[in-house]
Amino acid sequence: MTESAHTRIGWLDLPAEVRSRVEGVLGGGPVTEAVTQPGGFSPGTAARVRTSTGRRAFVKAVSPELNTRSAELARMEIHVSRSMLATAPVPRLLAAFDDGAWVVLVLADIEGAQPRTPWVEPEVDAALAALTELAAAVTPTPVGGLPTTAQRLHDNFTRWAALAADPPADLDPWLAERMPELRCLSAATLEILATGDTLTHCDIRADNMLVRADDGKVMIVDWPWGCVGPAWVDRLMLAVDVYVKGGDPARVLEGIDPDAVTGFLAGMSGFFEYAHRQPPPPSIPTVREFQRRQAEALRPWLRARLCSTPRRRP
Repeated sequence: MTESAHTRIGWLDLPAEVRSRVEGVLGGGPVTEAVTQPGGFSPGTAARVRTSTGRRAFVKAVSPELNTRSAELARMEIHVSRSMLATAPVPRLLAAFDDGAWVVLVLADIEGAQPRTPWVEPEVDAALAALTELAAAVTPTPVGGLPTTAQRLHDNFTRWAALAADPPADLDPWLAERMPELRCLSAATLEILATGDTLTHCDIRADNMLVRADDGKVMIVDWPWGCVGPAWVDRLMLAVDVYVKGGDPARVLEGIDPDAVTGFLAGMSGFFEYAHRQPPPPSIPTVREFQRRQAEALRPWLRARLCSTPRRRP
């Protein structure tokens, strides 16, 4: 299963001058093959391309006219990708340009596929190995000017307050009764997320990973949310994706403070419970359904942890 906007523009929808500039980066031969890729929510182009000379690349391009936030995220991804270390399991940035009308990244093409979902054990292990390798390569962070993970997730982790101020009629009664505790847990977790000096991806999901065809190694793609925090944040996000899409997250969570796990789930649940009830953003009609599914999947896990796990925090 992939998460997709289902409204992507293709390679041929890009202006001729943008396509020509990309072809120049790739050596000047015209692109003769372009395959739009699934996954993600941006309405912009995300295509694997091949030129007449056989040069391959992965091209991402979006215009603020399509979606202002998507263009902002592309600019953020350029900032992170330009400083990424070669030792990290991340596709190499070949070129990037931003003329105000179009924001474009040209990345090394990875021959591979997204991990299967429901998750299978070998690919969970490969993803976990990639995150361990990533943390070793980007601690301390090689990218300057980034927010902390707490700053990045602050708005998400404070959504219980908005839900408490105007409780939705369809909010699960068990959650409604525990909103003060959930707000407290989420706030305490933000304090933890302000620590650490690792560059974290902060959006780990199956559709932001590629399993290489030749050796099964996982590469981590799509970096607009890069921030600085504890190395275990990305492992926790992997555990959430494994749980939501089908699989056992236990070994992914090994070594992470159980209080941090419960608090993180509280924060993420508050965000999804709030977000899926909002109007969809322009040109991204399916994101609210994705958020609804996430909220529904996390409820029983959060409930089980709150009911069975001793906690040091209220």
